[in-house]
Amino acid sequence: MRKFLVVLDDSRECLNAMRFAAMRAAHTGAGVTILSVIPPDEFNHWIGVGEVMREEARERIHAHFEVFAKWMRDRQNVDPDLVIREGEAVPEILQYIEDDVEIGVLVLGAGTGRKGPGPLVTQLTKTSGALPVPMTIVPGDLSKEKLEAIT
Repeated sequence: MRKFLVVLDDSRECLNAMRFAAMRAAHTGAGVTILSVIPPDEFNHWIGVGEVMREEARERIHAHFEVFAKWMRDRQNVDPDLVIREGEAVPEILQYIEDDVEIGVLVLGAGTGRKGPGPLVTQLTKTSGALPVPMTIVPGDLSKEKLEAIT
């Protein structure tokens, strides 16, 4: 089965990327995988403290995932998978796409503020010609109605 890969992070634009992926998956019979990457610099502390912080990060990710997953199940009839990795975001995203042959599209949300579209969009678009799958960039300020019309 073809799957949409969406990156779960703390950005506001992540919400529209989730919505887009779930709606497209529902309309095309595809699946959704939600990937969250925990940066390694969060755990550069004493071993015990680092382990506690790692577990707290995982709990926070699971809580966010459950909110998105409930909406996807209830509204779009899509049951997403959650994958958590540790490392630098871009290499981990690329490696996951390489590891899971069912990934058909990478979906990212683009920020709309003065800081630009966001670090993931900026970094991944620089190498987009070499990506093994197409990338869809969803504007962070699209309304729900516009997303429904597009998908």
